[in-house]
Formats: sequence, C-alpha cells, structure tokens
Amino acid sequence: MQEFLTNVLPNVMSKPNDLYISFSQTIYMMFISGLISFVFGIIFGVILIVTSPSGILKNRFIYTLLGGLVNIFRSIPFVILLAALIPFTRIIMGSAIGTKGALVPLVFGTVPFFTRQIESALAEVDKGLIEAAESMGSSPLEIIFRVYLRESLPGIIRGTQITFISLIGLTAMAGAIGGGGLGDYAIRYGHQRGQTDVTYVTVFIILIMVSFIQSMGTFFIKKTTH
Repeated sequence: MQEFLTNVLPNVMSKPNDLYISFSQTIYMMFISGLISFVFGIIFGVILIVTSPSGILKNRFIYTLLGGLVNIFRSIPFVILLAALIPFTRIIMGSAIGTKGALVPLVFGTVPFFTRQIESALAEVDKGLIEAAESMGSSPLEIIFRVYLRESLPGIIRGTQITFISLIGLTAMAGAIGGGGLGDYAIRYGHQRGQTDVTYVTVFIILIMVSFIQSMGTFFIKKTTH
C-alpha cells in the first residue's frame, strides 16, 4: 500500500508532515473562527429579530444600525476584506499573516453571513407561540430562550451547517494569501510547483470535510425536528 501511494502520490508522500500541518491549521482556523462566529451570530441574529418592526422589543435605531452593518460586511468580497482588515488584524493579533492573522478576517467574513442565517431561522417561528408566551406573562428573555431558540433549533443547525461549509472555502482563500492551511498547501505546492497530486489530495480532503459536516448537520436536524 505504501509503495502504491508513493507511485500515485509522489509529492504528497514525500512530505506527509506538510499535509498534516496544513490540515491541522485548517481545522484550527475553522474551530476558533467558527466558535466565535457562532456566538456572535446567535447574539446578533436574536437582536435583529427582537428589535424588528414586528419583534417583541421593537427598536428601529438598533435594528437599522445592526442590519446595515451586517449588510455592509456581507457585501464585501472576502479577498478585499482580508486586505482591508490588515491594520486591524495587526493590532488585535500582532500579525496579519499565518493562521492567527487569518482569524480576524474569517470572523468578520463569517459573522454577518451566520447572523442572517440565524435571523431567517428565528423568523420561521410560529407567531402564535410567541403571542401565547406573551399572554402567559413570559419575559422577553424567556421568550428568546424558550420559544425562539428552542423552536428554531433545526433551522439554527441548518444555518450552522451551511456556514461551516462556507467557512471551509474561506479558510482555503485565506491560505492562498499566507494564512496557512490547505489553501496555502495547494497553492504553494500544487499550483506554484505544478504538483498536481497535491492539488487532487487537497480537493479530496476538502470534499470529505464538506461531506462530514453535511452528514452531521442532517443527523442533528432529524433528531431535533418535531
């Protein structure tokens, strides 16, 4: 088997540590930026829903301001966002390159997208349930946790699934300009040095990651749908 892989994937097998390190860097970027984006996305999504014109805590100023900021950052292509945030990234992380330097733009690129996913999931909650909770004297905080978040759990999982799949692409893009990870591995060896087996292996690994996230998301969606 070792001999077969060496013949089929000579460039990959000649430097297995590089592949392992690149994969680890991608997982690191996804986990850290994904966790931060999940927390802020939930918070901002809830704020948008409850402060909307039909929300339980109507506030035009907050709704318009937050919605506008989300729209602005969603409309900026990620490659441009990477460059635009370099000064801010240096202040926060001390460097704008490497895996740590990629975390800030990854968060800024993912949070607006996930926020809209959460907003859409919460918007699907039956208005009758919210009205019933209000009539029973539930506080806004109780409605948020017991009605909005609980009833929209399948939608939140679906949004998380979509966001993490998108995040894989963003980490690869960040790697292409020095962020490390599989994107950097594919560009540095596969593209610049013409090692096609490196490119194919990278694509295969990314496909496996996407399939895994898709399968896990589908599993939990089925478990939480009622």
